[in-house]
Amino acid sequence: MIQLSNINKTFNTGKPNQVTAINNIDLDIKTGEFVVIVGSNGSGKTTLLNLVSGNILPNSGSITIDGNNVTRLPEHKRSKWIARIFQNPLLGTAADLSIIDNFRLAALRTKAKNLSIGKNDQFKSLVKDRIATLGMGLEDKIEQPIGTLSGGQRQALTLLMSVMDTCKILLLDEPTAALDPRSAENVLRIADSLIKEYQLTAILVTHNLKDAGNYGSRIIQMGEGEILKDIAGTEKQSLHQNELFNWFG
Repeated sequence: MIQLSNINKTFNTGKPNQVTAINNIDLDIKTGEFVVIVGSNGSGKTTLLNLVSGNILPNSGSITIDGNNVTRLPEHKRSKWIARIFQNPLLGTAADLSIIDNFRLAALRTKAKNLSIGKNDQFKSLVKDRIATLGMGLEDKIEQPIGTLSGGQRQALTLLMSVMDTCKILLLDEPTAALDPRSAENVLRIADSLIKEYQLTAILVTHNLKDAGNYGSRIIQMGEGEILKDIAGTEKQSLHQNELFNWFG
């Protein structure tokens, strides 16, 4: 689903503060894989996510998504494949709009914006049913401005909105970093459930080693713009949390 070949990314090229963020990385992520990326600050993990999303473009190398060369495509032209959840819950929603209007925008993410979606009873019923699966009691508050909700509630709704339109890849950029522990646990549980239900290919960037151990089918450790470890399958499932901590010892 995602192939990165000989990817390099340098910031401030030719200047005294030049930084090599990604150093000649090759990475192949299969359809349906849930990849967790860990690493210390400055290791390149968020830069890698930005390269996949199209938020930034590589200096060299090629990026292929679902068999399509997207190396030079900007973020908005990759939206037919990719949905992204950010660290800040405020970035995934329009605070002044109601819950139902936010879901309407999400359903139109890759479609012409003049389509009339979200104003009929059938769409409202669909949204209510999906929100009810969260168990937060928000299904009866769809006309409420989404900005009045807590960060955990907004992040949970953002996850639901990510699959309202065409989506094959879900990028999770430290989605629980701004949440309290209980909300964080709930958001990751919801994400894991959606990834399985919709058979999504997913990448989670996290600093939380407990979450890295509990979620995903594959774990990658990055350091200084390179892949240091890449563990999948039964080896990943049997990985103990102490071993993960030792990676950073």
